[in-house]
Amino acid sequence: MNKILHCFIFVLFCPLIFMTQNIEFEKKNFPDKKDELREIKKKLEQGIELFMEGRKELEAVKEAFVKENKYMPVSVYDYQKAGYKFFKQALPLFLEAQKFNPNNARLNYMLGIIKFFDNLSPEEHLPYLKRAFELDPTVEPDLNYWLGWSYHLNSKWDDAIRHYQYHIQIISEKSGKQAQMEVEDMNKKIQECQNGKKYSARPLRVFVDNLGPNVNTRFPEYGAQITSDESIIIFTARRDNSTGGQKDNDNEYMEDIYISVKENGKWTPSRHLSKNINTDKHDAIAGLSPDGGKIYVYRHSGSDGGDLYESVQFGNDWEVPVHMNKNINTKYHESSVSLSFDGRKLFFVSDKPSGFGNRDIYVSELDVKGEWGPAKNLGPEINTKYGEEGVMMHPDGVTMYFSSKGHDNMGGYDIFKSEFKNGKWTKPENLGYPINGPDDDVFYVVAGSGTRAYFASAKAGGYGDKDIYRITFLGPEKPPITSNEDQLLAAIANPVSNLKPENEVEVKLAKLTILKGIVYDFKTNEKLEASIDLIDNDKNQVLATFKSNATTGKYLVNLPSGKNYGIAVRKDGYLFHSENFIIPEAAEYQEFEKNIPLKKVEVGNVIVLKNIFFDFDKATLRPESMNELDRLVKLLNDNPTLKIELSSHTDSKGSDEYNMKLSENRSKSVVDYLISKGISASRLVAKGYGETKPIDTNDTEEGRQNNRRTEFKILEK
Repeated sequence: MNKILHCFIFVLFCPLIFMTQNIEFEKKNFPDKKDELREIKKKLEQGIELFMEGRKELEAVKEAFVKENKYMPVSVYDYQKAGYKFFKQALPLFLEAQKFNPNNARLNYMLGIIKFFDNLSPEEHLPYLKRAFELDPTVEPDLNYWLGWSYHLNSKWDDAIRHYQYHIQIISEKSGKQAQMEVEDMNKKIQECQNGKKYSARPLRVFVDNLGPNVNTRFPEYGAQITSDESIIIFTARRDNSTGGQKDNDNEYMEDIYISVKENGKWTPSRHLSKNINTDKHDAIAGLSPDGGKIYVYRHSGSDGGDLYESVQFGNDWEVPVHMNKNINTKYHESSVSLSFDGRKLFFVSDKPSGFGNRDIYVSELDVKGEWGPAKNLGPEINTKYGEEGVMMHPDGVTMYFSSKGHDNMGGYDIFKSEFKNGKWTKPENLGYPINGPDDDVFYVVAGSGTRAYFASAKAGGYGDKDIYRITFLGPEKPPITSNEDQLLAAIANPVSNLKPENEVEVKLAKLTILKGIVYDFKTNEKLEASIDLIDNDKNQVLATFKSNATTGKYLVNLPSGKNYGIAVRKDGYLFHSENFIIPEAAEYQEFEKNIPLKKVEVGNVIVLKNIFFDFDKATLRPESMNELDRLVKLLNDNPTLKIELSSHTDSKGSDEYNMKLSENRSKSVVDYLISKGISASRLVAKGYGETKPIDTNDTEEGRQNNRRTEFKILEK
């Protein structure tokens, strides 16, 4: 009866397929090849035994999902390596049998499934499953499940839908929880195909470029992480020069972490990141801070679940990774990590049972002791019952990218973005085709500009296995705006209108300013490691503290739009250096290079206090000046014999007499504040110079802004 029903459904849904004779491995079908047939049948039997063992592992995965009441596997990723070792052994036996008899339905069915899980391109498994169906559409009850999925992975949406519907008709005869979940799975996959049709009909205009032989090799490279300015890329690879040269149970080299640096627009030959990072076990990149100064490493031996570690860069090397605390690591599996631009929030993925699906995104905040606090689930706006992975918090401070098997995806993992607005996450938006496709799209990182992204793929034409690629969004692409100092410092940036590309694509620049440069000694040019405080001047609050590199003096700070920022660079034995940046909410991506000379605490040295603010045309100190003034208090307390002159200066607007009086009153306001904090009046001299000592022209607003300043000068040490 079932056979009749299956044939009826086949006729109903597949009227255009003409049956080809299914040839069994029997003597009557090969009268002139009896000896050869005997040998082939022995190999076939061996292959079938191996195949069935692998098949048991696949079924065990399904049963586990049913038992946990989650969902049926919706991507190849769900199966991990189930069946792999058995399938791998069966493959050459089946291929030899296939060469002898290419027209056996069951053999083609088994070959199709093996190829499906052999991590090959979708084109490899579709011909076998399609051939099996042509020979005998009822050869196995789940043939249409795998054939539909194979069409799905080949972006043949309508063919996939047809076979999914056929499979629904077959499993509708069954009862019980697993049958119900299989129907749900088929309906989900049908919806994914509908989404695929919708998105692929409106493809984004992008360039996809291989990063080339300095990054990619014949071995697999993946898991790319970049600094926000795209100057450094750190990634995982399984190469024959891996630390220790060992292989895992899958006969692949252990994972190591590699780095490449962009010089003169080209990637340098990649190298091992550090002996302190890579071990003879698995070491994979899990995350990188936006400035490139902190790395997160995933380590596992091949038998355990693995944990997350944190390492900080010191000069040209990296410190030995430190095991992260129990609020991050659990007995379950924690994977990708992303640090917020200010270093105060850590986003990560875990499959601990407290979530909505088998993998959820969590966030932990830095506590007063500098430790990561209890993790909080991001909630149902982001997490689904189908699982999430590959979280990346953009340095603009509001945009999060992540991969999900849920939401309106096209199959497997798709990449989505969501923004944190008004205290909640917006509805995740599918990034569209061809960024996303029917297979797993995961571990995707976006540059600070928002116009480029990096991902790994095993697509044809690469250097071998998985390679790392760069996506450039076209529009045509709008290049980053590089502002000069006069435009950015203490000024209102002019937003630049978005360019309108062809079709429906609008290339938007991220609302972010990247500040980078080198900290060095004013006299000797020696590169310095210094602490860099990022301050919200409006709230008088230190947002984050960074460090310049001890060897190169380089630093990188991300400044999301919409704030009045203060920057304070400090090092023991030196006078602090301050800058002020007003970046409006509408300001789009900018890169700004600012090299910072630090002056030692020596007589005669003068420092401009760029984060001292007064009410307009008055000598009243504004609240946002307090952080700068308190730094000055600390400097004087740390150097108790220091005597300084506080001076105030104006531009040329107004009368000489008025400007002199205003500058004197402003200097006195600063001195009064310092005295109120316990600094002896005998150590302080207030001076007003009015417009008599300009450092810039008074013919432009920018020049006048520079002339309006407060300074201090060391008189005695």
